[in-house]
Parts: sequence; C-alpha cells; structure tokens
Amino acid sequence: MPFYIVQFLTGLASAASLFLVASGLSIIFGVTRIVNFAHGAFYMLGAYVAFTLTDRFSGALGFWGGIVVAALIIAAVGVLVEMALLRRIYHSPELFQLLATFGLTLMVEDLVVLIWGPSELLGRRAPGFKGAVDFFGQNIPSYDLFLIALGPIVLGILWLLFQRTRWGVLVRAATQDRDMVAALGVNQKWLFTSVFAVGVFLAALGGALQIPRDAVHHAMDLRIIVDVFVVVVIGGLGSIIGAFVAAVLVSELNAFGILIFPKISIILVFLVMAAVLIVRPWGLFGKQEGPARRTPGLTVNPWRTLTSGEQLAATAALIIAAALPLFSGNYALTIGSEIPRWRACR
Repeated sequence: MPFYIVQFLTGLASAASLFLVASGLSIIFGVTRIVNFAHGAFYMLGAYVAFTLTDRFSGALGFWGGIVVAALIIAAVGVLVEMALLRRIYHSPELFQLLATFGLTLMVEDLVVLIWGPSELLGRRAPGFKGAVDFFGQNIPSYDLFLIALGPIVLGILWLLFQRTRWGVLVRAATQDRDMVAALGVNQKWLFTSVFAVGVFLAALGGALQIPRDAVHHAMDLRIIVDVFVVVVIGGLGSIIGAFVAAVLVSELNAFGILIFPKISIILVFLVMAAVLIVRPWGLFGKQEGPARRTPGLTVNPWRTLTSGEQLAATAALIIAAALPLFSGNYALTIGSEIPRWRACR
C-alpha cells in the first residue's frame, strides 16, 4: 500500500507542471482560437533558460529568482512571437495555424541545439528541497511535495485573477463570445497579447520548475505537448479548474496505467478523452459557446452533442480498442497506439 500512495503522490507532483502548461494553453486557445502547437517549445525554453540562470548566475539571482526571471524572459519572447507572427494568422484556417506553430517548434528545437548543444543537461537541486521524506519505508522527494502544494496555490492565484479583476472578466467573456467583447469596444489586439503573455509565462514556469526533477533536452517540448492538448480537451477550453482536474487525472493515469494496464497505458489517456468528448464535447468544466455571429475566421463551430445511437457506437469502439491486447498481436497494438497519438498531434 505505501508503494501505491507514493506512486499517487508522484503523479500529483507531475500534475503540477502539467497544470501550469495546460492552463496557459487553455486560456490562449479559449480566447484567441490559435492552435498553438509551439506551446511546448515555450515550456522547453523556460527549462533551458532557467538552467542557464540557476547554473551560471545563481550568485546574482539565486535558484528561485532564476526560475521566475526565466519565465518572465520567455513571456517577453512570447509577446514578440504573438506580435510578429500570430497576429498575422488569427483569421487563417486552423490547419494553417497548426502548420505555422509547428514550424516555429522546429525552429526553436534547432536554436536550442545550436545554443545549448544536443546533450542532456542536469539542473541544480532546489535549495531546501534536496532530501526525501520517509513514508513507511518509501522515500518521497521533498521537491515533489513542494510541487504538490504549489499546484493548488497557483490554481487559487489564477482563480482570483480571472474572477476578481476586470482583465479576467474580459478574458472569460472573450472565451465565450469574442464578437460581443469586440462590439463593446474592447481592444482585442492587446487583450490577445496579454493573454498570450500570461499563457507563455505559465508554460515557461512549468518548464523551469522541472529542472530539479528531469534532465533538460531538446525533445521535451514534443514529449509534453500531447498530454497538454489532452488536458485542455478534457478540462474544457478556458477553464482553469478544468485544466487542474484534467491534469491530475492524466498524470495519475500515466502513473498507474503502466502498473495496471501495461499493454494499453500509452493510449489510456486518449480513451478517457474520447469518453469525455462523447458525453461532454466541450469538456468536463467547459461551457458550450453561445450562438455565434458568424465572422469568417474568427469563430469555431463547437462539436454538437452525439445522438444516442452515435454514443452507443462510440462506446462500442472504445470497448473494442481497450480489448485489443486480449486478441491482437504486437504489430496491431503498435499501430493502434500510434493512431490516437497522431490524431491528437494533428
């Protein structure tokens, strides 16, 4: 039993960083409707810049100062990217947005290799959290406990920001009906820029906080972006609470899936995402968009709720997919696990 509790706590620690990245993408996608595949690149840049600041400038900034400054630097880079690139493609089709941001991801990966090299980098341990706590013979890193506590704190700060400030009200309104926000005279250009800056800051902070736990490498952006999109879809667009709950759900599925369902652990989160979409196409905590005033390129058609027959068919497909390990060979399992990953990236 202590082993499973430690595994659960490890999942919660991973959920903290995943929540930071996913909440940033959720508000960006909810307001701007940009399919920002480059969000993982900002997460990676946050980790690399934090490594440099905490390793070479630790005397001037300290470890925690380096973490925060790294997130602020990448947020400023995100503002430049939004102003120079994304503003030009807001009205473009979603596929074009995806290709543009994916191209940006590839550019960032090449720049990272050029600046920091292709080798993995090991960051410093967090001051004050270098040890472990004994739990019935199982060691829990104290830094993991710090991350577990940080997640709800960040959730509370974001909730206050979006519920108790005028800017937060405008962001929530834009998530539901951007056309009406524009009709009220709100400058959408700078609203989008500020939302993008906050979202990139959260992603970079999530990456920076990972350096005491994981090695920093040039493929960490692609490793996390799939889970981030899954969290956003499950939680609901623009919902911070939804992002938190979905991040915990996905992280625990990853933590226990390899133990309980080793043959389908790689697609377990996609099965859960599909089940959620069948019941609530707008996510667990998302809200269905109101009737849109059709402005080409500015609105997205929400998924309609499936009929009873379609729900039964989708449920049957999920059951068949979950039962594949019982009667399929290794080749079929490999292909079956790659299909949902490809669809999620697309």
